Amino acid sequence: MAHQDDTAAIAELEEVFALQRAAFLKNQYPSIEERKSNVGKIPGMLIANRDAIRDALNKDFGNHPESTSDLVECLGVAGRAAYVLSQLDKWLATEYRDVDGQMYGESKAEVRYQPKGVVGNIVPWNFPFDLSVGPLCEMLAAGNRVVIKPSEFTPTTGALLAKMISDTFPRDLVAVVNGGLDLSRRFSQIKWNHLLYTGAPSVGKIVMGEAAKNLTPVTLELGGKCPCILTPGAVTPENVHTIIGTKLLKNGQMCISVDYILVPRADLDTFVNLTKNLFAEGAPLSGYTNSLDNTGIISSRHVERLVGLVTEAESAGVQSIALGGDPSPTDNIKRQLPLTLLIDPPRHLKAMTDEIFGPVLPILPYDSLDTSIDEINAGERPLGLYVFSPDVNAANAIINNTNSGGAAINCVALQGALPSLPFGGSGMSGMGRHHGVEGFREFTFLAPYSELANGVAEAAFQHATGVPGTV
Repeated sequence: MAHQDDTAAIAELEEVFALQRAAFLKNQYPSIEERKSNVGKIPGMLIANRDAIRDALNKDFGNHPESTSDLVECLGVAGRAAYVLSQLDKWLATEYRDVDGQMYGESKAEVRYQPKGVVGNIVPWNFPFDLSVGPLCEMLAAGNRVVIKPSEFTPTTGALLAKMISDTFPRDLVAVVNGGLDLSRRFSQIKWNHLLYTGAPSVGKIVMGEAAKNLTPVTLELGGKCPCILTPGAVTPENVHTIIGTKLLKNGQMCISVDYILVPRADLDTFVNLTKNLFAEGAPLSGYTNSLDNTGIISSRHVERLVGLVTEAESAGVQSIALGGDPSPTDNIKRQLPLTLLIDPPRHLKAMTDEIFGPVLPILPYDSLDTSIDEINAGERPLGLYVFSPDVNAANAIINNTNSGGAAINCVALQGALPSLPFGGSGMSGMGRHHGVEGFREFTFLAPYSELANGVAEAAFQHATGVPGTV
């Protein structure tokens, strides 16, 4: 995969960082009008480039459904910007804190959300616009300046994003720097005021280690094996359709996608048959594998990894079921794969230890729901956890007895789509949040301020110390 020379890219990164830092020092608390103006440019930028976004995603993924491009990468981010604009007055409102009137009289105490400064954003390949321009909404609302580093796996979208940003924002406010692994390493070493990384936990550890050398605060949006639990009575056509439909979004290349299913043993065959029926009877899915609705896998290396998961399971005697038509030929330039169910694979297989991040879906029958919950809790905390149940109280009991970055009842991934809800992980699935007011606060510094009433300073000093005098 070709990239610009990283020596030049690193020089560009250091230049633009210095430029933004100097600009921030001259304007460390942008007015609310400035912030609204900046965030307000995002929807128009995305809508104006809608067709170009479709084309770029199609080139990088081999095939990328237009509906996903429009709804997730374009309109969804525009909606996020609109939400931020609707809330910014409230988020920036003065927040007064209690003051002991007997001691401090009419003095005032408040907290202010100061911009952090220059923020770096290392973007993954699976949602090149949603995870670059999306967090930009809260970063700009918080009054920051931002440098974005797209993934080397998506060079076409990276180049388009750079053009979109340069056409919309001054370079000392928002900039995009494209490059390869050397640029990624240097990016983590810059003395940012805050750094956002989205990607694999293994790389997240490296990013955090480099950031720690500068005491740079980080937000890590990582991944994990997101379980979906169906309680007795929950294996219905509607629920199966919801689960499988979400799994097919980006063909499973989504950090909050369902990674494996837990169903009552008595309902295992029903779940499998309902899934088969979706593909056999649904016109859009009957030829899914080679259709325009099937997002291509991002690279040949990722295809080999996914095929390897299935091959290992089959070699261990696991039943696999490929759905959506015949698998694509080996020379398929679109890198399209079918949805493959793995029926009750042993827990030591890679499909059960590694995050799948693709169209492979283990189905695990359980005899005891409590035992399944114990197994989930014994592993690393997932980024998302999903419970389908006709009894909402029972579903909440499962969520209250597990720990995850986010959770949803009778739906999948909605917690990551709503701009009002914070998004982030726990433990190995990440730390920190973006989206909503929590995202705004993530990219600000909470600063306490006090304003003493006349004559209070001396009285307060004497009261606190018992020593007459002035301060």
